Order: sequence, then C-alpha cells, then structure tokens
Amino acid sequence: MAVDSTLPSPVTVPACEQDTKALQFIEEMTKNVDSVQERVLGEILSRNAETEYLKRFQLKGATDRETFKSKIPVVTYEDLQPEIQRIANGDRSPILSAHRISEFLTSSGTSAGERKLMPTIHEELDRRQLLYSLLMPVMNLYVPELDKGKGLYFLFVKAETKTPGGLVARPVLTSYYKSDHFKTRPYDPFNVYTSPNEAILCVDSFQSMYTQMLCGLIMREEVLRVGAVFASGLLRAIHFLQINWKQLAQDIATGTLNPKVTDASIRECMSKILKPNPELADFIIKECSEENWECIITRIWPNTKYLDVIVTGAMAQYIPTLEYYSGGLPMACTMYASSECYFGLNLKPMCKPSEVSYTIMPNMAYFEFLPLESSASSLSRDSPPRLVDLSDVEVGKEYELIITTYAGLCRYRVGDILRVTGFHNAAPQFRFIRRKNVLLSIESDKTDEAELQKAIENASVLLKEFNTSVVEYTSYADTKQIPGHYVIYWELLVKDVTNAPTDEVLNQCCLQMEESLNSVYRQSRVADNSIGPLEIRIVKNGTFEELMDYAISRGASINQYKVPRCVSFTPIMELLDSRVVSKHFSPALPHWTPERRR
Repeated sequence: MAVDSTLPSPVTVPACEQDTKALQFIEEMTKNVDSVQERVLGEILSRNAETEYLKRFQLKGATDRETFKSKIPVVTYEDLQPEIQRIANGDRSPILSAHRISEFLTSSGTSAGERKLMPTIHEELDRRQLLYSLLMPVMNLYVPELDKGKGLYFLFVKAETKTPGGLVARPVLTSYYKSDHFKTRPYDPFNVYTSPNEAILCVDSFQSMYTQMLCGLIMREEVLRVGAVFASGLLRAIHFLQINWKQLAQDIATGTLNPKVTDASIRECMSKILKPNPELADFIIKECSEENWECIITRIWPNTKYLDVIVTGAMAQYIPTLEYYSGGLPMACTMYASSECYFGLNLKPMCKPSEVSYTIMPNMAYFEFLPLESSASSLSRDSPPRLVDLSDVEVGKEYELIITTYAGLCRYRVGDILRVTGFHNAAPQFRFIRRKNVLLSIESDKTDEAELQKAIENASVLLKEFNTSVVEYTSYADTKQIPGHYVIYWELLVKDVTNAPTDEVLNQCCLQMEESLNSVYRQSRVADNSIGPLEIRIVKNGTFEELMDYAISRGASINQYKVPRCVSFTPIMELLDSRVVSKHFSPALPHWTPERRR
C-alpha cells in the first residue's frame, strides 16, 4: 500500500482569523529581528540588574549590547553550578533572576552523571505557550482541514522530584503537561487529541501508553495525524501495539478495560469512551495478526496525513523504520526547543527530514552564536570571545548556540551545533547538526566519550581477577530493534586462557557499565523502557589492527590514526561483526530512582 508522499505546497489563505494573527506575528518578528533582539536583551538586563550574578560583573545598570558583550563571560553549566545549587538548596535571594525561580527543568544533558537543573520562572510558560500557538497556523498552510479530525499523539509525563530547598525538578514537557496552560487549554478544533488528559498525566508508563493506544484505536477513523515528541517514541508505541494488540482488541470487543490499568481517573474517563465494538476488534485482530507490519500506521489509521515527530539530529537514524511502518508518510518536524529555552519553529514543516530548518524567533531569548572555527582555548571567563548576533550569522557557516534568557541564564552554551541554511525575511534559518561531544544516543540519553571511557574502566575492574584487560573498544547505538540499545565492542587481552572470564562475568560487565552511565540513561532503562539491555560483543584478537588497516587503506594517516569510539559506517560494522566471538547482555536493570544523588 503506497502512500503518496508528494510534499504539498502552502495554500495562500490562512485557515481562520486566529491563524491570520499568528502568521502576522511571525512576519513581524522575522522582519524586525535586530530591533526585537535589542529590546529583549534590554528587558532581561534591566529586570535582572540587581541580581547577584549581573552585579558581580559591574554592569552598573547598563543594558546595551556593547557593555554586555565586553563584561559578561560565556559560561557552561559547570560554571553556573554553584549558583544553581544554592537556589536548589533554598536560597531565595535574587541570584540569577529578579523573578522568583518557580521550579527546575531537568535537562537530558547531564553533569557528573546527573540531569542538569535549569532554573525557570513562571512567565516562561507563557513564552512556551506562545510558540506552541504558532505551530498549527503554519501547518494549516500546508495540510488542509486538520480541524475535521484528531491527532493521535503519544505524550507522557516523567517522574519528578524536589530539591533540598523544596523546588520541583522535572523535565520541561512534564512541566508543560501538568500546567494549566495544557490541562485547561481552550477548545481548538485544530488541536484535538485522541488521548485524554488523564492518560497523558499518568506517571505509570504502561497504563499511560495502553490507554493512549486504546483511545487511538477506538477513534481510528478520526485520526488525521500521528505523532510523539521523538521518532523513537512513536516507534516505541508501534512496538507496544505489537506486544499488546490481543488484549487491546479484547477490551474493544467486550467494552471492558484491562484490569492492569488501575489508575482511578483513567478508569473513570474510559468508562465514557470504551463501548463494546466487536467489528473494530475483529479488524484490529486481522491487521495485527499478519506477519508483515509494513504500512501498519496507514492500515490502522487510514486518514493519517503526516507523522509529527522530531527526526533531526540523533533521531534521523529512525527515519527508514518510520517510512516502513507508515508507507512513506511525510514526517513533520515542527519546532526546536530545549529545557533551557524554546527557540523557534519550522516554517516549512512538510519538507523532507534532510531539509528541515528552524527559524529562531527573536522574542524568545537573546541569541548569540560562536563560530565553530573558534578554538575552545579562546573561551575563558576572563576574555569573552566575539560572538555573532542573530541577524549577523552567515549562510553556510556552523555555529554553537549561546543564549541569554529571562530566567537568568547569561551567555550560556547550550551545546547545539547549527548550520545557517537561509533566511526568512531578516531571520536566519538553522539546520540542527548535532549535540556537542555526544557519542551515543538512543532517545533523550546523551553519552559522551569521557563517560563511556569511565564506564568501561569501572566494568574492567571485574576482569582483574582473571588477569584480563580491555585492549581496545568502540561502540554504536543499535536501533534496528525497538527499544534500541548500546553495543560495545571489546578486544580483550587474556593472559591465562585457563582462567578466562566466564559468560556470567562478562554479563556483569554489561550491568556495571550501565550502573556507571548517567541518570538519563538509567531512567530510560528502568522507568521508560525506551532503551534495551547494554550489549558487549567480544571480538577476535587483532580486530582493531584490521580496523586501522582498513582506515589507512581509505587514506587515513598512520601517524594520526585514532580508534573511533563510536562507529556507524556499514563496512566497519560488517568487519567488526564478522570478528565477534561472543555476545553478552546486561542481566538486570541498573539502579535508578527519581531522587538525585547527593
């Protein structure tokens, strides 16, 4: 069943008066980028003038760009950690922001193995809501009549905790879904979901997913778009359906809800939605019992016009699998955001994934850009580098994103590398290239080289009693199956073959590596079930020598060759896999709780 994936061109007339206002706002912001940025910086500096942080750098009330750039350093999370920790511990004085810190948003990036804590203020919810309100008016230009049906979106909250000072710490989307902005949102015919709030807000991932899938099946004819935040999340939903379709069909046939769904608010709301429908149950059994799941999305939800998922950056690895399950439906990447700040939106949401560019909205924060060719050594707190303003970036060049926010982050390095692809009016458009220093990623996890090295060192301790050591290693993120998992290739030096490490010991090495990885990885394994058990593949002795020979045959310098710590090039993967002598998996879940390590 082939789906016509010809990308539509925008229509000329907005869908409604509300859309007209939103599109006019986008035009106004993108035509006046520099003046809006100047105003935003002035507002941030004037309102936070009496904060401890800005006073430290002797701004003396100045709000102009020149003074700001000459006196305020470019910083990382580690630079701000002492101030952030004081706020987390209960210090309510104006340290970073003159406005009261309302909560912490936990980043998917980590510091010392724990999620980064991003301070935020209540009004940031308004700013995020504003960006959300622009998405459908843009989409309506490309896809007509989205008000005639519903969106099947798999949305979830995650565990939250409290800091020693009593502030809530949780992911940015959990904060948004639990806010009145989301829970009591006014009715909008262009933004109707099949999932009830009760299901989205249930912290038990099984009960939440089960209910959302059940509602999506019941309302299958009404679904016009299918989505999740990340491509991996949508594939996880498909995998969930593969495992649970029999029980879901039984619920639909009998009109009774699976007893494993125990949440009282879900059971109450589902009593109004779930009615016996044997015909629909038979249809689901027929489709899901087939061995071939190609085009399953359009087979079950035949009116789906596009998938709404992030498929840029590390998520691009999931595009072929999504194409298989959807029959080639367009994939819309609608917005660009992080825990630190919401940045902008895609003004051509139906473009191909490889062509996605985001237009940064100049009202969201003050944006600066560090040219990628600038050496890291030039970045010190004592000599701020010359950063490029939003309106001055150049097409084709790559930059690291630096932000100054209303919540009090000043010249903060987000860690995203962006390439300028063009302009909309005076606003530059950026392609997301990668996260800085990230080696492995399956979903929201981000593991860098230093962390992987530390995990391998910790696991290697288990080999000492066998007089064995890890000679070389590399890795890759295996996403062929759902959930994906980390694969680590080890070449071992076994000094006494009569006392080689057993399979059980090597399995424990996998678990020890997982215990050593950051809290985002461990949460994904334990609470979200979005990452599978870590795998170690032992390769024959001499494999990494062969790897070097291969690289040199392709033009690498023997003097400068370094073993790649992550691989994805097919011939290299094939070489490694052809030399594997044994495979080992983590035998248990690593330790994880919502509480931060003290």
